Amino acid sequence: MTTSQNPQETTPSVQAQPFQAEVGRLLHLMVHSVYTDKEIFLRELISNASDACDKLRYEAIADAALLGPDERLAITIRPDTEAGILVISDNGIGMDASELAGNLGTIARSGTKAFLDKIKDAQSAGADSSTALIGQFGVGFYSAFMVADHIDVVSRKAGSDTTHVWHSDGEAGFTVTPASPEQTAALPRGTEIRLKLKDDCRQFLEDHTIERIVRTYSDHILFPVDLVPAEGETHQINTAGALWQRPKSEVTPEQYTEVYRTVSGSYDAPRLTIHYKTEGRQSYAVLLFIPEHKPFDLYDPTRKGRVKLYVRRVFITDDAGLLPSYLRFVRGVVDSEDVPLNISREMLQNNPLVTQIRKAVTTRVLTELDTFATKDAEGYDALWDAFGAVLKEGLYEDFERRDQLMNLTRFKSSTADGWRSIAQYVESFRENQTEIYYLTGDSLERLKASPQLEAARARGIEVLLMTDPIDAFWVSGGADYKGKPFKSLPQGDLDLSLIPLVDAATPPPAESGDATAFASQLKDALTGSVSDVRVSKRLVSSAVCLVASGAGPDLNLDKLLARQDRSFGTKPVLEINAEHPLIAALSKRTMDDPDERADIARLLFDQAKILDGETLPDAARFAETMNKLMLRGL
Repeated sequence: MTTSQNPQETTPSVQAQPFQAEVGRLLHLMVHSVYTDKEIFLRELISNASDACDKLRYEAIADAALLGPDERLAITIRPDTEAGILVISDNGIGMDASELAGNLGTIARSGTKAFLDKIKDAQSAGADSSTALIGQFGVGFYSAFMVADHIDVVSRKAGSDTTHVWHSDGEAGFTVTPASPEQTAALPRGTEIRLKLKDDCRQFLEDHTIERIVRTYSDHILFPVDLVPAEGETHQINTAGALWQRPKSEVTPEQYTEVYRTVSGSYDAPRLTIHYKTEGRQSYAVLLFIPEHKPFDLYDPTRKGRVKLYVRRVFITDDAGLLPSYLRFVRGVVDSEDVPLNISREMLQNNPLVTQIRKAVTTRVLTELDTFATKDAEGYDALWDAFGAVLKEGLYEDFERRDQLMNLTRFKSSTADGWRSIAQYVESFRENQTEIYYLTGDSLERLKASPQLEAARARGIEVLLMTDPIDAFWVSGGADYKGKPFKSLPQGDLDLSLIPLVDAATPPPAESGDATAFASQLKDALTGSVSDVRVSKRLVSSAVCLVASGAGPDLNLDKLLARQDRSFGTKPVLEINAEHPLIAALSKRTMDDPDERADIARLLFDQAKILDGETLPDAARFAETMNKLMLRGL
């Protein structure tokens, strides 16, 4: 890989360019902010500088000329108390003119709008939300406008002979112009950010304040952070060591938290930290974190894991796929001693050493989660609240680890409050129960009110209530737990007669000859809408319900597939409760009028769809039919 000079590089117009609309709103918020925790701007700028050094070190593996004689990659902070200017510079990869305009004038992701919406919500609630949100939504550079009246960013890309200056006061827009000869001579490579500090932020020019902030937030940055004081000698103010290479006994919780915040770009604390080293056939260090809160883009289909791969402390990529997509909420670092340092990103996916690391680290994360669930059930429940829906994707995607993942799953149920594990569910099996019963849908409240629960409830059977879309998929593939199969309550024939009733005085529903004949009439009237009409063994108090035939997919799965134009097109089964007064009365009624039969059949079918959470395709016809039958009764 080589980087050549580009003398024909297009320079944006010297005329002011407008910010992307949402960036403009964001900057207005930053310029006029009343946040108290303003010192985080320095951490953000140091993190960006560290990234630039990381990128250059990686590119220099293939093209050593990019480093030139300046091989010591470092970050420098220089306060100018007289001019009121704070300078943060690095000798990393640098940016050309188009990158300056693109990176600092546009945010090409949905994060900005989500950030602004969160800020608005927090301000409405009277909360100071800067700490929690600025890093989380990837807008760290703009936090510098909390302390600066205007900002100049001077940058020269490694391997280039041109330097450009980005300038903005955070208001109308920005300019990108060629740098002066003096600026070009002073910056052989990298980026220099010059902040003209606001009058009430001049404390950030004080040496002791800078040192405190760096040691608090950026001590673990892998590159030296040098302070050039107004008086005295330049000196390094951070440790600049790979914290993940240290023994766990030497690392404090506070240090873990700051590493987490750097690698994740968030400001919460890690809920779970996983830190270990392996030696032997392969040697590598692992430092992983599971956040307290889910990131805003957790369900973005393009989102991937962001575990950083280092090779002997050299950053390679954060897109190596070191964890499967269902663990994409895990952040951190894997540092290998054995992977070739000059490996290309394209070769990473098929490299056998990386494949072994990927397999071993995934298994270790699941094991650590299981241990955490055992030691801190309450903490694990909170973790599951945030990430359970994503973790369950593994039940569908990772058959090899399904048993391990099954132990980690938690569910809401029809009989218990809070989360329930599969093991707890099995312990609550009723006499003669051999299957794990469940309902899937999009609302916990609707599932709890479902008529399909009635027979199970009458027998004291616990039913798992699943409301995440992925649930309809993984349970449909013949899932089981230690040989006990999962059984959808509204699918196929359901016979719970071997499981005793809670109230022995309640007789089980008896099939009625009149009801069977009535079901046949309904089936004829609903031709094309249902695959069958039959007397139910599921219903106790409701008149009707919809179920799926045993051969087809679960009703909820078919609904989800229909949204993607992938429906099986199967018709539901309408079940009627022979013991319900309405069905009993209709079963005894002679309905010679075909229009009356059709009206009654359609009304019962629509009632069942409403109970199943469906929206009627023709509400006007439903109202008209109901009015017609009410008038007949009157």
